[in-house]
Amino acid sequence: MRKLQTLVAAAVAVTLLAGCGGQAATPAASEDPSTAPVGGSGETLVVYTNSNGEGRGDWLSAKAAEAGFKIEIVGAGGADATNKLIAEKNNPIADIAFGLNNMYFSQIQAEGALEPYEPAWAGDVDKELGDGETYWPLVKQAILLGYNSDKISKDAAPRDWTDLWTKDEFKTRYERVTGLGTATAQLVFAGILSRYRDDSGDLGISDEGWKQVEQYFQHGSPAIAKTDLFARIASGEVEMGQMPSSIIADREKSFNVNVETVIPSVGVPLAVEQIALVKGTKKKDEAQKFIDWFGSADVQGEFAQKFNAMPVNKTAQAKANPDVVDFFADLKQQDIDWEFVQENMGAWVEKIELEYMT
Repeated sequence: MRKLQTLVAAAVAVTLLAGCGGQAATPAASEDPSTAPVGGSGETLVVYTNSNGEGRGDWLSAKAAEAGFKIEIVGAGGADATNKLIAEKNNPIADIAFGLNNMYFSQIQAEGALEPYEPAWAGDVDKELGDGETYWPLVKQAILLGYNSDKISKDAAPRDWTDLWTKDEFKTRYERVTGLGTATAQLVFAGILSRYRDDSGDLGISDEGWKQVEQYFQHGSPAIAKTDLFARIASGEVEMGQMPSSIIADREKSFNVNVETVIPSVGVPLAVEQIALVKGTKKKDEAQKFIDWFGSADVQGEFAQKFNAMPVNKTAQAKANPDVVDFFADLKQQDIDWEFVQENMGAWVEKIELEYMT
């Protein structure tokens, strides 16, 4: 996506501080008070997240240490992290969870695994993007179909996901998933299946909807373990696939490819990544301080600059790359009944894995 590619050069200039050995760094005497350490209990916070890839986990650990926090990041796919938080609700290991979207946090909240907490920055975000009580929005993430724009012109590109398996020219040229443990994969199917809602159909989906899923798996090139989609695009093995918006610019640079994205007429699934306090944490005060710090305009602004993210924090948006802000301003969001999706996603995943993902 050329539009986002230009963001990388400026973004990488953000400098990580060196003192990240798990001990609070000592601020310089002339340091801005806003950057002074705010943690400092010495307790190690366990942070569950699905947003530690592309260097995010290392960056966060370094910045947290600078701010006086000791954290241990435990990364997992969105669905896996959700299941882990629910399974541990009576004996929680994590103190904080972030990066999961509202669909996942809604499930966790329904299981009683979150502690109500209103962050200091609650007034700077749209509470409607979270639940306004236990989980709070951090960044927006568009779930996109991207294609190699060096090989496929815009006029010849697919117009929608369904073109991939219904038009001969795209069959076998796209990567299809081999697992549904990630938030991106589940949101792709939420966007497809929601179009075929039929309350009398199997799991609320019409026969035509399940036929679409069957064809997706029949005609796609299976993802290869530990091989990035962009590496396969660069080698010419495939030319299209699913991708969250924030990774595109870095991957284009890393694999020396150019990617454009498809915006179907129905729009694209838009995820809002959140943060929450885990119920039962024994480090509640320190965890609340961390949430206040991480969601603050300063930190979210730096995060947005570094990773081309679209912060929800209105003040932080001023620090985000203008091209990213413009991209989201023009983006058409798919109208998805997330309550319907949440109620059915577990059963959809089971059906897809048993009947179609072979």
